[in-house]
Amino acid sequence: MTGSAFARWLACLALALPMSVMPLPLVVSTTAPAEAASPLGAPRFSAVLMDADTNEILYAEQPTAIRHPASITKVMTLYLVFDALDAGRLKLDDRVVMSPLAASQRPSKLGLGIGQSLSVADAISVVAVKSANDVAVALAEKIGGTEANFARMMTARARQLGMRQTVFANASGLPNPGHFTSAQDIAILSAAMIRNHPTRYHCFSEQSFSYGKLRMANHNKLLGNVPGVDGIKTGFTNDSGFTLTASAVRNGHRLIAVVLGSPSGWQRDRDITSLLNAGFTALEIRSAGRSEDMAALLSSSGFALNRSLRPLPQIAALQVEEGDTE
Repeated sequence: MTGSAFARWLACLALALPMSVMPLPLVVSTTAPAEAASPLGAPRFSAVLMDADTNEILYAEQPTAIRHPASITKVMTLYLVFDALDAGRLKLDDRVVMSPLAASQRPSKLGLGIGQSLSVADAISVVAVKSANDVAVALAEKIGGTEANFARMMTARARQLGMRQTVFANASGLPNPGHFTSAQDIAILSAAMIRNHPTRYHCFSEQSFSYGKLRMANHNKLLGNVPGVDGIKTGFTNDSGFTLTASAVRNGHRLIAVVLGSPSGWQRDRDITSLLNAGFTALEIRSAGRSEDMAALLSSSGFALNRSLRPLPQIAALQVEEGDTE
């Protein structure tokens, strides 16, 4: 698909979306088969480093280029859960029941059977820590009636937050050619989560969570290993490559770093760490009354600049699309 053709397709799709955040009936499901080809082509690198306190973009590479977000999608899923809790439409002790659709989701998943349930409070932690696709869909159905309706609510909320390159087709981030975003939009969403749901954001900081006899470790390996990091969400699909939006606080300042389309989890984590380290160094230089050179700071921290201008990275196709390999 050419750039102009894709732009026309995106514009038509965006115009077709409702702006209301209330669930709307759909005749046709937006769920596409996992093997559907992406109109975006192979995963490509993009990155954004944002000052969460001022929304200043300290560094960006392909910030508005269309990308697949993978499980970072679940940040918006939980954003709408938190909206519903704040509005009194949902309670933490409400039960979330596994439907046939929810139970049929591919890993990563909690694995409850059809008709089994868990509390909203447990569902939030399972989605944030384990990135469980089945629980994400069950929450979507709890709030939106159907996952398709919930996806429309997600996209409407994205528009309200100023996310202009984003369309959501599901609550999990599993592959769907009509499910896409940009690094800049993910940074906007991350900042909104921290700003608008500060008392609930802590779920992204949990390094582990126990549900019954099952103990789950957070896929975000930067928690507890990189100073100040307290979230947010990893992701991986064959279409997206390895993705991560992370936030950290040092000396009273908060930064948000987003990487999409990395060829490996290790490289993604290294890039996020480099972005955060360079960003906090830049803020220290500014506080001393000097001007920072972000390119030099990033290079010295091990971050390779202009990644998108280089040959496409080879991202191995993995049998487990989402979660277990994040």
